[in-house]
Amino acid sequence: MLVDSPPEARAEKTAAPPDRRVIRAAGLLGSVAVLACVTVASLVIGAKDLSLAQVWHGLFEDSGSYGDVVVGERLSRTVLGLLAGAALGLSGAVLQALTRNPLADPGLLGINAGASAAVVTAITFFGVTSLRGYVWFAFLGAAAVGALVWFLGGSRGATPVRLALAGTAISAALYGYLQAVMITDEAALGTMRFWTVGSLSSADNGTITQVLPFFVVGTVLALALARPLNAMEMGDDTARSLGANLNRTRALSMLAATVLCGAATAACGPIVFVGLMVPHVVRSFTGPDLRWILPYATVLSPVLLLGADVLGRIVARPAELQVGIVTAVLGGPVFIFLVRRRRTAQL
Repeated sequence: MLVDSPPEARAEKTAAPPDRRVIRAAGLLGSVAVLACVTVASLVIGAKDLSLAQVWHGLFEDSGSYGDVVVGERLSRTVLGLLAGAALGLSGAVLQALTRNPLADPGLLGINAGASAAVVTAITFFGVTSLRGYVWFAFLGAAAVGALVWFLGGSRGATPVRLALAGTAISAALYGYLQAVMITDEAALGTMRFWTVGSLSSADNGTITQVLPFFVVGTVLALALARPLNAMEMGDDTARSLGANLNRTRALSMLAATVLCGAATAACGPIVFVGLMVPHVVRSFTGPDLRWILPYATVLSPVLLLGADVLGRIVARPAELQVGIVTAVLGGPVFIFLVRRRRTAQL
C-alpha cells in the first residue's frame, strides 16, 4: 500500500526553480538600492561630515552654510559622478562587446587619448584655462579620434581586431604628442597635471548642463544596441543569419561609446578602470546577455566611481585624493587578477 506524501512535500517537489530573469531583476533592484546608499554617502561625507538631517536641511530648507556645502559643492559633484560613472560603464560594456574582448575599455580605441590631446592643444595654443572652456575641446577630440579609428579600422569593413589595432596605434601617437607639448610648455603641464588625474571636485552646474545631452543620447543609443550586439557576439555569420546589420551596429556602437566616454572624459578627465572592471564583473553573474549587462553596468559603475570618490575624501583628510587616483590604485590589482583568471581559464 502506497502512502501519499504530505501536501508540503509534494509542493516542494513540484515547485519550479526561480526564474533566472526574476533573480536578475531582483539583483538589479538591489544594485539600485546600493547606488542610493552611495549617493547619500557622497552628500554626507566630506572634509566636514554632515548628518542626514543637515543634508536634508541644506537641500530643501537652508540657503546658508549647509546649503552652500550640500547644494553648492556636493550635489553637483555627486550628480556628475552618477552621470560619468554610468557613461564609463556603458561605454566599456559596448566596447567589450564590439571588440569581443572582455578586457577592453574606452582607452583601447584611443578615445581618452583624443580628449587629452585636444585639451592640451586648447591650453597651449588657444590659451583656454577653465574647465568650461575646454570641455568642448575634449569632447571634439574624443569624437575626432573615434571617427578616425572607425575610418582606419576599415569603415564598412571594420572588424574587432582592426578597430583595436587602429585605436592602439592612435593612442600611442597622441600620448607621444601629449608628452612633447607638456614638457615644452610649463603652463600646459601645470593645468593638465590636475585634469589628467581625473577628478569630480571641479563639478558645477554649468559643466553638467553642457554634457548632459550627450550622456542622455549616448545612454539611449547604447541600451538600444543590446540585441544586435548580442547577435554579433555569436560571430559575424550567425549575426547575419539572425538579421543583424553588422556595419550599422559597429558604427552605432562606436558612436555610442565615443559620445559617452567623450562626455565623461571632457567633464572629469580620463578616469581609468571603471569601464573595464564593472562590465567584466557584471558579466560573471549575468552571463553574456547584454540586455542585462548594460543596465547593471549603468547602475554599478556609478557605485564604483562615487564610492572611490568618497574613499578619497576619507583617507587623506582634511585634503582628498582625486577619484582617478583611487580608481587606478583599486583597479590595478583587479586588472591583474582578471587577466590571470582569464589566462588560467584558457589553459
